[in-house]
Amino acid sequence: MKVPVKVDGRELALSNLDKVLYPEYGFTKAEIIDYYSRIAPVLLPHLEGRPLTVKRYPNGVTGQFFFEKNAPDHTPDWVRRVSLPVPGSTKNRETIDFAVVEDLPTLVYYANLAALELHVPQWRVDEDGAALPPDTLVFDLDPGPPATIVECTRVALMLREALKEEGLTAVPKTSGNKGMQLYADWDCREEPSAYAKRLAQLLAKEHPDEVVSVMAKKLRPGKVFIDWSQNNPAKTTVAPYSLRARERPTVSTPLTWKEVESCEDPDDLVFTAPDVLARVEKRGDLFRRA
Repeated sequence: MKVPVKVDGRELALSNLDKVLYPEYGFTKAEIIDYYSRIAPVLLPHLEGRPLTVKRYPNGVTGQFFFEKNAPDHTPDWVRRVSLPVPGSTKNRETIDFAVVEDLPTLVYYANLAALELHVPQWRVDEDGAALPPDTLVFDLDPGPPATIVECTRVALMLREALKEEGLTAVPKTSGNKGMQLYADWDCREEPSAYAKRLAQLLAKEHPDEVVSVMAKKLRPGKVFIDWSQNNPAKTTVAPYSLRARERPTVSTPLTWKEVESCEDPDDLVFTAPDVLARVEKRGDLFRRA
């Protein structure tokens, strides 16, 4: 059954609103749409101008999912799209028509497609749809079991100081999964992947018992992998305030440095959609960097 609604003057047909997409938590599609609608004021500025990749879960988080970069043929005309080259595409495409989420109707449209996770690159497009230089630097901190996000927070503090010495101010968020990420505004002083790799290698050299800078699984148990490669222009990172497809509707959540410094248990930094709505109401957008 489809429910016609009007969102900021745009007509949408919402479907399967009672469908439970997080079975263990009983979280429905209606609640997902509600979350994205209410978080939109702080989420949309972080999506603006950034080509969107989504992970869609039409049968919920326990069912099959798929990544989607190309905006579907049935995408409404009012959704902004940009055509960008995709060298090395696995589907032999020369270009992809990406959606760019810049308003509430587009966000609701994707939530209705069960696009639980929103992923974006570290660069934006201009008004004409041309790619701009990267404006963000990101470090993805991935714990190798038995390490957890607790160990990630220690590495995050090391990274914060290293970046500070370079004149860069880091802001933290959870991945909404097992790890966390650090972001900083990027001034294009050099190629961002090369810069991030060098910094990751430096920390791995200085703290070999805690940090690795290479992806090899055999090197990672009990350590934190600093994934610098997400600065590659072809890669994306989960957006702040995006839901994650876990057992619970966890969210990639901006943090205060005090929360990072005081973390003693992995559960200290687990936040669900209702938690994040309450945090934003109380604290505003902790990820705003300007």
